[in-house]
Amino acid sequence: MRFPRSSFRRVILVSSLALPVHTPVGARQVTLALVGGRVLDGFGGPVLENGVVLVAGERIVAVGPASEVHVPGGARVVDTNGMTVMPGLCDMHVHLQLLGHGDYARWDELYGARNEEVMAVAAGQLLDAGVTCARDLGGPLDELVATKRAIAEGSIPGPRLFISGPFLQRAPYEPWQADYRWAVNGVADAEAKTKRLIDAGVDVIKLIDQDQLTDEEVDAIVRTAHAAGKPVVAHAHRMDEIRMGLRHGVDDFEHTGLGTAPGYAPDVLRALRERNAALWWAPTISPLYVMRYTGEVFPERLDDPAWRIGMSREMADEIRASLEHIPRLPYYALFPSRIPRLPEKFAQLRETGVRMLIGTDSGIPSMFHTDSTWREMVKWVELGVPPMEVIQSATLWPGRFFGRDDLGTIAPGSLADLIAVRGDPLTDMSVLRRPDLVVKGGRVVRASR
Repeated sequence: MRFPRSSFRRVILVSSLALPVHTPVGARQVTLALVGGRVLDGFGGPVLENGVVLVAGERIVAVGPASEVHVPGGARVVDTNGMTVMPGLCDMHVHLQLLGHGDYARWDELYGARNEEVMAVAAGQLLDAGVTCARDLGGPLDELVATKRAIAEGSIPGPRLFISGPFLQRAPYEPWQADYRWAVNGVADAEAKTKRLIDAGVDVIKLIDQDQLTDEEVDAIVRTAHAAGKPVVAHAHRMDEIRMGLRHGVDDFEHTGLGTAPGYAPDVLRALRERNAALWWAPTISPLYVMRYTGEVFPERLDDPAWRIGMSREMADEIRASLEHIPRLPYYALFPSRIPRLPEKFAQLRETGVRMLIGTDSGIPSMFHTDSTWREMVKWVELGVPPMEVIQSATLWPGRFFGRDDLGTIAPGSLADLIAVRGDPLTDMSVLRRPDLVVKGGRVVRASR
């Protein structure tokens, strides 16, 4: 069902499957009212000053100016004067099994048997940061399915979680990675592993190093996923990875890769323009900047207690020690030579018209779940993306990617996943660094006052 866009000239009353279109708001039990703030609805239209958002249960039932919206008695009222109210953020590329540690092998040795504990920490950190929706793109299947279920049931706090489960690739890089990097060997195996993921309940299928697979294997994976209504996401680090994905109808590419190459090849750019709005891309540009910032400019960031939320002292100290010399990490080796190339490649992707998504690779070294998402959004603004477009890439477009008209917008019928920040992200995106209010499914999960 498509829900109507909110109007700022009059109050829109809720329409739902259970109620007639013109049922007064008061006929439903309004449980929460956000009153007085500026409202950005996610659709990209004019902002609503001195607005009111009414919530009944887990959904928004009315949006409009305070002069026209009556707040029924009995509702919890949150004063949002001086704040911007907007949809909760969606980070479209996270790894819950990682918490920013600098050495994957050691992290697996210490915490590989405690993945659900680690994932619970990561999920709680994301939600606390205003990320009410997240897409995990690569991790152990059983633990991710269990974490997704626990969040949905309310057993642990976290964003609405969409998962890919393990990567599909030619072979794991190391034997200990076999639980989250599944080897593909032949067409029958490609189909079988894709079906196994789908049967387990994943939301997307993730390919990596797909240029090392055969055309027949990639075709089998994409065909099997699409037959089940599942999109396919693929790495885009190498030109041939992109070409392989484009050739077989991959739906979404990740990263701004190509190492130190100056830009994308003409044939790739031509193909992207042809696919245009039928293709999604999460460029994940901030890790390069954040790692350099942390390792070379402001190492004091590692002593900020904010990224330790929900961790044991032992776990936090282990992560801190692993990041003592970031420029020495193998992960970091090409970053200094890649960073000067990023703005041009990012601009090339935007010019093709592909739909851009905010994704951060959150969880990789020094990319803490507590602050990855807003840093990516700030970097997009610095690279010339209009702030409203940046916000939509973290709200409206993720909802559309998942086929969810009720996700990522503030309108009657939308899920009440909301944040409020003190200030105006349209002029200063960094105000998103610590939302004053986080609401998920109509429930206030954090309020600063």
